[in-house]
Amino acid sequence: MASVTPNKSLLNYSNPRSGLFDYSKKSNPHLGFHFQTENRGIRWRNHLSLESGGEKSISDNAVVAGGKKIGHWRNLEDAEKGRRRRKSGVVKSTAERGLFRSGGGGGGEEAVVAGNEMMVAERFKVVALVAGIMCLCNADRVVMSVAVVPLAAKHGWSSAFLGIVQSSFLWGYILSSVIGGALVDKYGGKRVIAWGGALWSLATLLTPWAANHSTASLLAVRAFFGLAEGVALPSMNTLLSRWFPSNERATAVGLSMGGFHLGNVVGLVLTPLVMSSVGISGPFILFSSLGLLWLTSWVYRVTNDPQDSNFIKKAELRLIQAGKSDSPATKAKLPPLGLLLSKMPTWAIIFANVTNNWGYFVLLSWMPVYFKTVFGVNLKQAAWFSAVPWGTMAISGYIAGAMSDYLIKVGYSLTLVRKIMQVYTS
Repeated sequence: MASVTPNKSLLNYSNPRSGLFDYSKKSNPHLGFHFQTENRGIRWRNHLSLESGGEKSISDNAVVAGGKKIGHWRNLEDAEKGRRRRKSGVVKSTAERGLFRSGGGGGGEEAVVAGNEMMVAERFKVVALVAGIMCLCNADRVVMSVAVVPLAAKHGWSSAFLGIVQSSFLWGYILSSVIGGALVDKYGGKRVIAWGGALWSLATLLTPWAANHSTASLLAVRAFFGLAEGVALPSMNTLLSRWFPSNERATAVGLSMGGFHLGNVVGLVLTPLVMSSVGISGPFILFSSLGLLWLTSWVYRVTNDPQDSNFIKKAELRLIQAGKSDSPATKAKLPPLGLLLSKMPTWAIIFANVTNNWGYFVLLSWMPVYFKTVFGVNLKQAAWFSAVPWGTMAISGYIAGAMSDYLIKVGYSLTLVRKIMQVYTS
């Protein structure tokens, strides 16, 4: 049975200008005062001390509706300000204050208060931005898979040269994938992925110009594009490992990779639509502009470590730090390449990724061309058919992440869970 001790200053509070507060000290010792509206009541409780099962928790200025705590105000002045500002519609506040909404009509007021649990945690805003850039990462990549069909018809490219154009992206991608992790360790995931996003957006913008200029410039821009995109995955993994506790990390990765695969769907569906309206250069301009727009939010909002963030709440920071089971990161030299290659787990991971990426890039690069040339469907239909596998992959990626977190919570080792998911994805 919970015991509640109301705050005396709250019980003695008076407001001669308002009749909204009805003191309930005598009628209900569990409440500080009662907020009356025309149709419903919201109760504020100040400095509640709750004890149950030997545990004690403090709820500062709690807000109660329907017998349940739904939030809290920092102080009574905030509640009064929210009531006076009803003409403005919605008053947004911090996680401690919740959300106060009021509106006129019929001589009454409606108050809606949402507490901390209704606020979006900062780490989920970070993963949303990560998923966004991962979506653009693949969308920018897919544009060429669709645009290569009209470009080949325009410039008279052979099927063999189409393969060279599509593979030129991987020339730079292989190089930056190798060094991307080292760059992230040295400069931080925020800075590396920001530079990567800016550079690959620039390369996307320059692609149609390069295609019209010369084959050499096209191949150079495509290789540069791959070089910039190769840092995306190492940056994503490092950032999420710092921003999420261990028991939420796989879900965060699943959400980010869901955005990554969703980028294939977005690119395949939008590219033919934009090309039919604006021209071949249209989708390149669209997705490069979205990348630069994302960059403005990323630089302002995200930090390499949650401890350096100006937006995160102390309670969330404590939750992240308490949920990290990894040993503290220490600066050390990279192990010798020969030592890494002498380990069987290294080769197992390499083999799994080779087989996975073989199928991935073949489907990604050639499906629109295949449907167009073999089945004779138009480019829009070919893009829709090509988008189906990536839509299912986005969904299954999130499910796999959530399942991984569940298995870890119920006691399976982290290594075993990673092995299971690697076998499943291969």
